[in-house]
Amino acid sequence: MINMIGTVQVMAVIAKEEEYFMLEKRGVEVKLPLTNASNLDLAVGDTETVFIYRDYDHEVVATTIIPKVQVGKFAWGTVTDVRKDLGVFVDIGIPKDVVVSMDDMPALNHLWPKKNDRLMIMLRVDEKERIWGVLGEEHDFKAISTKATQDMFNKNVTGTVYRLLKVGTFVITEEAHIGFIHETERTSEPRLGQNLDARVIAVKPDGTLNLSLRGRVHEVLGDDAEMILTYLRSVGGKMAFSDKSDPDAIRAKFGVSKAQFKRALGSLMKERRIKQEDGFTYLTEDDTEK
Repeated sequence: MINMIGTVQVMAVIAKEEEYFMLEKRGVEVKLPLTNASNLDLAVGDTETVFIYRDYDHEVVATTIIPKVQVGKFAWGTVTDVRKDLGVFVDIGIPKDVVVSMDDMPALNHLWPKKNDRLMIMLRVDEKERIWGVLGEEHDFKAISTKATQDMFNKNVTGTVYRLLKVGTFVITEEAHIGFIHETERTSEPRLGQNLDARVIAVKPDGTLNLSLRGRVHEVLGDDAEMILTYLRSVGGKMAFSDKSDPDAIRAKFGVSKAQFKRALGSLMKERRIKQEDGFTYLTEDDTEK
């Protein structure tokens, strides 16, 4: 039976019972529950294409739902649940979720997939005839990828994280382009299976992309400026920070570099929303109620 589990088979109907059809192929018999059958009018002697799996009662059964994910065939599945003591449950379309073992998950728990994330997997059957999901590897993603063109530079793309490295994150975009996000271009480390919006910062000669999760300069500047305004309002409109403040003190308080801080202050002063005097920064009267 192990050679049929996790695969698609064409089997003959040899009996119809109250709750299932009995199917047969080369002497192997498998139940097709009526709840798993798309055609309830099957008769003895008919053939049906089915997928074989082990259900929640540990019985080997068939379904007429043919998943794209199979033994030897990679495809996308959707995460339905996560158990830190077992692994990640993935919906591949059949009546039972498939587990990707905790042994295949990142060492850090916060980098594990979450519900509704996507994983590209194929199926593996172990010596106890249990089905497991196996994560796609680099060559599997390259096999389904397409080359990007130079006109994608500076475009926004959406992609799914499929590989985590200390130096960066690999994604495959909705257009099937391979992308890499260097650690310096991440605001935080994405998790496996996460869907991301990124910006193309380079199109490499091999058709892969270098991506960034950081905003364009004007976008980052807007976020930094808004953060400073929010802080000023929370402390009564006056803070002991200015464009002359110590870089370490600025990073400790606001989490940005001195250069970013100065650019944000400059934009706010240009808009006359703040002013600086004697090493302090103040909200202007016009901005105190905004």
